[in-house]
Amino acid sequence: MSRLGDLIRTERIRQKLTPKQVARKCGVSESYIMAVEAGTRIIGDDQARRILKTIGLRQQNEAEFTLDDIASTVDLAQVQPSVRKVVQQQIQPKEAEKVASTQEEKQGIAGSIWLDALQSVMKRVPVMNAVMKPVAWKLEPVDQGRIEGANPDKVFYYLVPDDSMRGFRICKGDLVLTVPAQSPVDGAIMLITWKEHRYLRKIKVLNDHEVMLQSYDREYEAETVSIHDVGFLSRGVRVVMELN
Repeated sequence: MSRLGDLIRTERIRQKLTPKQVARKCGVSESYIMAVEAGTRIIGDDQARRILKTIGLRQQNEAEFTLDDIASTVDLAQVQPSVRKVVQQQIQPKEAEKVASTQEEKQGIAGSIWLDALQSVMKRVPVMNAVMKPVAWKLEPVDQGRIEGANPDKVFYYLVPDDSMRGFRICKGDLVLTVPAQSPVDGAIMLITWKEHRYLRKIKVLNDHEVMLQSYDREYEAETVSIHDVGFLSRGVRVVMELN
């Protein structure tokens, strides 16, 4: 089963609809719906959205959770145990419905099952501007409770404010995914505070007391400073480039 097929099947089951009922609502054949759910038929995004809307999918509660994000990253049957409980609901409707209802009330579950599942495998990561204010959000996969090996709550994207690092292929408007780092990492691109300002700089550790801060706009520049004069905030691990 494909992830998109899994999503469609999950929503259909949640709505207590049969493939035949969904097919009738969507104006397609029952075999078409079953093939989509099984992942043996590829359909476009528009058709997928139309099917999900028809069977009653409550579109994302948060604008950043798009169908594309979910369909490409979430295997609901594996990451969301409550999916299996909904399947059991078809076998033992009355008993399972009581269990599911009680559990939902306790956990405060709201919205679609796929949104709950998404939250266990994806994390909204803030995009921070030069004054460290969030200006947007991006979804990042969570692997064993971590993003790039770091606490998901400590990870953020830094919106590059200028071209001082373009010689290192980091230009104004690009997004740099950063993880916490309070000490210098040799050879890393790091977000630092220096002379009461924040900068992205490439770090070269010279010794226990000094580092070289490297930048490259029109010309390469490097300045040797005391480690104690620099505040190390985070280390860049990935760059999302702005395409002009």
